[in-house]
Amino acid sequence: MKGIIVQFRRSRHRIKEKHFLLDLGFTSRDEAKKAAGKTVSWKSTAGKVITGKISDAHGNKGLVRAIFESGLPGQAVTSEIEVSDGAAKVGSKK
Repeated sequence: MKGIIVQFRRSRHRIKEKHFLLDLGFTSRDEAKKAAGKTVSWKSTAGKVITGKISDAHGNKGLVRAIFESGLPGQAVTSEIEVSDGAAKVGSKK
């Protein structure tokens, strides 16, 4: 499954550098919740791959939140990502 990076997850004064909002083509929150736990990967033009994990739905229009292992560059916004069913070791704090 493919998707598009929409924006950084942010508040009024702060941008969360590893958190991104993704559009995977879902139309409702219930559809988006089913994607939680899947692995996402972004590939740069130089061939570097950064992986992350879908954490939950965002809003009621079908967007999802993803947490990446390291922050993506600003040029990644509006670029494509690949979604797979594998589990990722991202953000695991014990």
